[in-house]
Amino acid sequence: MPSAADQTVFADRVFTSRDRALSRDHDGVRFEGTDFTEAAAEGASFLECTLVGCALDDVHLEGSRWAESAWERVHGVGVALHEASLVETTIEDCRLAAVSAWGSVWRDVTVRGGKIDFLNLRGARLKDVAFVDCVISGLDLQEATVSGVGFEGCTLVEPEFGRGSYAALDLSGATLRSPRGLAGLRGATLSRPQVIELADLLAAELGITVAE
Repeated sequence: MPSAADQTVFADRVFTSRDRALSRDHDGVRFEGTDFTEAAAEGASFLECTLVGCALDDVHLEGSRWAESAWERVHGVGVALHEASLVETTIEDCRLAAVSAWGSVWRDVTVRGGKIDFLNLRGARLKDVAFVDCVISGLDLQEATVSGVGFEGCTLVEPEFGRGSYAALDLSGATLRSPRGLAGLRGATLSRPQVIELADLLAAELGITVAE
């Protein structure tokens, strides 16, 4: 990731897309405290950019491309990231909600700390992605293609799986609360205590009656 000294500071307090040339491509830009509320940055490209303490309420980032970038202490409700691409990007200590990232592509991404409420990754493709010490409620990984993805020290509240490809999905380091779609987790890794704890839920999904 580029250092702050190597980046050009985005001078405006509010990110606006009225100038399409301004909003399309960004290379080595540091957005610090910038208000992205309701900004229309669909299809925009962000290379070696950093967002620090930015507001992303109702932002439109559909189809945007992020490479070698970082989000730090970003917050927002209603973040549209569907069909976006995140490569070699970090998301750290962020507070986000209602993140629509279905059909997106994540590769070499680290999500560390913070909390995300309702993260929709349905149909997304994730490769070599690490979630570390974060809380995610309403995670939707249905129909996702997952490879080399781990949740270490994370709490997943009502995560939903199913009809996806979960090769090398490691859930053994996570706390799973009321998960759904356990029967579809073929290829995933769970710890022995998790398997014991979730046995009744898994049996119910498989239609198995457990006798006392």
